Amino acid sequence: MSLNVEKGNKKRVVIVGGGFGGLKLATSLHHSGLQVILIDKNNYHQFPPLIYQVASAGMEPSSISFPFRKIFQNRKDFYFRMAEVRAVFPDKKIIQTSIGKVDYDYLVFAAGATTNFYGNKHIAEEAMPMKNVAEAMGLQNAILANIERSITCANNVERQELLNVVIVGGGATGVEVAGVLSEMKHTILPHDYPDLDSSLMNIYLIEAGNRLLSAMSAESSAKAEEFLRKMGVNILLNKKVTDYRDHKVVLADGSEIATRTFIWVSGIAGVPIANMDKSFLGRGNRIKVDEYNRVSGMENVFAIGDQCIMSGDKDYPNGHPQLAQVSIQQGKLLSKNLRRLVKGKSMTPFSYKNLGSMATVGRNKAVAEFSKIKLQGFVAWVLWLVVHLRSILGVRNKVIVLLNWIWNYFNYNQSLRMIFYPKKAKEVIDREAREAVTHWGEDLLKEENCE
Repeated sequence: MSLNVEKGNKKRVVIVGGGFGGLKLATSLHHSGLQVILIDKNNYHQFPPLIYQVASAGMEPSSISFPFRKIFQNRKDFYFRMAEVRAVFPDKKIIQTSIGKVDYDYLVFAAGATTNFYGNKHIAEEAMPMKNVAEAMGLQNAILANIERSITCANNVERQELLNVVIVGGGATGVEVAGVLSEMKHTILPHDYPDLDSSLMNIYLIEAGNRLLSAMSAESSAKAEEFLRKMGVNILLNKKVTDYRDHKVVLADGSEIATRTFIWVSGIAGVPIANMDKSFLGRGNRIKVDEYNRVSGMENVFAIGDQCIMSGDKDYPNGHPQLAQVSIQQGKLLSKNLRRLVKGKSMTPFSYKNLGSMATVGRNKAVAEFSKIKLQGFVAWVLWLVVHLRSILGVRNKVIVLLNWIWNYFNYNQSLRMIFYPKKAKEVIDREAREAVTHWGEDLLKEENCE
């Protein structure tokens, strides 16, 4: 296999990852005089803030996804390749991908983050993460399948395991998942499953810290907790999950919660690059960068967004928060700095402008913070809707999401609660197997023949 892109005389920028940061960088390099290659393992950009609505069968995956090739239609000097990056060789200015080697003049890692299981391999094997659309679809299938199974289950113990939902992680994602599943319990189950006692469904939200939404103020945290408790969510604070065995979540104090729906949203870590030495990595497996998002010790290599951790910012000594706005602002500035580099000018250091944070708990319930302004309840919820609707790519997607929200507000009777188990074609399975056994190392840099 081969990239099949002629380099020509222009400087080449290779962007690894098409999330918020990578996409902003790629779009901002329009008319830059640079050749831009975007590499992503998916052929679409996804909108993470609404992934939890896909997991709860409240929204179609296509509503929060948009194909890269549609975004960059008719764009000159831009190329998209669907592949995974396996290794980087900065001394040769080459990266190894699942489709072959790619040479670059400037390389930008923007692959985002993955679920952090904090070294607990057994939990990583057993728990259901929810970091992307594919994982959200898997979680949706598991929730619906468990409910269907509980109706026909003759064993009361197994039935309760199927109806108990345990969510680990009290950040924004955990709060939003707990809220939407609570609404599902009270509004959907009585209508779709009249022969099931919906009161048997229990939702547990476990947080190792002493409060929810630790990135927000204590006031917003308390309000979110109040909302959830009134919605019937069982909130367990100062509780650490240590294991999952025999369909039971095991806590550090020895207590257990029976469940077959074990959801883990308790932190994220930077997407790893296989051959990158640990000396380049900081907290949370994030690539260490300077104030220009430049990877120290690697010539013309940069990292932005969730995949990097920047030193030198006195306001964020432990790195900037892994939020969409950080990624977008870094991508926008890096596009300007790359243009300056090409012209031989000095770069501008990054300074994060905090535009606020928000989290939704349920219908008419949200918390939002902007500088000194703190909002809760209906006003915060409406603001959350407006901000997220504006950020979704594509007019069609905006319209579909808006109509979906309006319909859901007045009527929970959707037709999205179907269980699909996609089956890959044999050709795709075989190709992925061949790519998986590709040898890493210097021999990867030899010429590869197109299969």
